[in-house]
Amino acid sequence: MKPLLALSRAIDALNEGVGRGVLWLVLATTLVSAANAGMRYSFGMASNAWLELQWYLFAAIFLLAAGYTHKHNGHVRIDILYGHLAERTQAWIDLLGALVFLLPFSLLLVWFSWFGFADAWQHSEMSPDSGGLLRWPVRALIPLGFALLALQGISESIKRIAFLRGQGTLTHEPPPDCAMPRNDSPEKGDA
Repeated sequence: MKPLLALSRAIDALNEGVGRGVLWLVLATTLVSAANAGMRYSFGMASNAWLELQWYLFAAIFLLAAGYTHKHNGHVRIDILYGHLAERTQAWIDLLGALVFLLPFSLLLVWFSWFGFADAWQHSEMSPDSGGLLRWPVRALIPLGFALLALQGISESIKRIAFLRGQGTLTHEPPPDCAMPRNDSPEKGDA
């Protein structure tokens, strides 16, 4: 189990690094959007390339951060019963959900989207809009993003198996810098 847990830590580190890197794309998207709007409204100048760059950056944020989000349990889930279940039951639900839904779906999307990327790369597909950008970079984001998500699904499955075998804990920790601030100080009037 130790080699699998080492693999899990490596996958976690990869997605953590990618996720933290993607944070800079939020700033880039904001700056591109503001510059594009400023040029359009101030000088009447519009650019399809800048607009498409904005879309590409937005797509990169969501696709590349999917594994990071999964690592930190940040995806939306319907938690009517799950939160009230025992940790072992939660681990089984997470493991079966990953094996039955997450991994097959992610791997199918990697497989099918790869052909769209390869075709766009081979033909140097361009945007149909005047002044638009190459399409292969944004098409590459789809298989890459779902590959990162699948890898994180493998990592989370390894951690759940380790927990079920009594070799780990089941934690759903938020990222260190995104945790809600705690107020451990006593309230006014408490003594």
